[in-house]
Amino acid sequence: MINVLFSAAPARWDQYNAALRTAFKNASLDVNLSREFEDPKDVDYLVIAPNGPITDFSPFTNAKAALNLWAGVESLMPNPTLTMPLARMVDSGLSEGMREYVCGHALRYHLEMDNFICAKGTEWRYQVPPLARHRTVGILGLGELGSACAQALTGLGFNTLGWSRTPKEIANVKCYSGTEGLAELLSQTEILVLLLPLTAQTENVINAETLAMLPKGARIINPGRGALIDDDALLAALNTGHIAHATLDVFRVEPLPSDHPYWHCDNVTITPHNASETRADTSSEIIADNIRRSEAGEPLRFLVDRSAGY
Repeated sequence: MINVLFSAAPARWDQYNAALRTAFKNASLDVNLSREFEDPKDVDYLVIAPNGPITDFSPFTNAKAALNLWAGVESLMPNPTLTMPLARMVDSGLSEGMREYVCGHALRYHLEMDNFICAKGTEWRYQVPPLARHRTVGILGLGELGSACAQALTGLGFNTLGWSRTPKEIANVKCYSGTEGLAELLSQTEILVLLLPLTAQTENVINAETLAMLPKGARIINPGRGALIDDDALLAALNTGHIAHATLDVFRVEPLPSDHPYWHCDNVTITPHNASETRADTSSEIIADNIRRSEAGEPLRFLVDRSAGY
């Protein structure tokens, strides 16, 4: 019997209980799944979310791994008691949802849909957008989510560029890396998508200096992490018109406070951190597979590189 502790917000238990049990059964795992064990030393694996009830992991001395339900691990990394192997969530459902969000808003910008949907009055505004192949979309972050979005945007015909910390190769996507590569990508990008993990190196990567590298009239889509953006710098660039519009799904404080300036900007679209979400059915399959792998002596998938921060 494998003892698996589930530690997440109470509502998640209702979503994951049946899905995890089904995934364990399909993986031929004999699992005792519970939200509480009398002796922490009996726990073999922890399925966790950063907002779960457990913050001190030191009593789980025999646990083989902590399996995160979220893609991001920045709020777990500073925890000194979380010394066991940590796997982040790479979920096909999460990737699909993010791909749909990014492509939807990229097409909205590309087709200038706001000019018609939000238009008032009776003015006939005849306007023909360029073809997607004449529009450049740049993506910062080429992990699982960024790569999926880059491939989808390329499939729609966009001239797609990508940047990552280390060199990557994606078919039909021009990939950059390093400081010079970032500047080169930004200088060409009309629609910028932010999908970087949040680390000490990526916090405020979009600041006054990098915003100035974008062409005048560029648009920004941020479904990644709120702290990737220096908010004051973006507000200033929106105010001058250097950045034409921003669609923001994530923020440093959530829910976004009612007095935040973003609420009062006509050229900002706010979505409530719903760009994508881990799906219980598909993520449970990832968790079950990782436990199966560990029990078979195989390496875990999606292990966090603590030196890199993700």
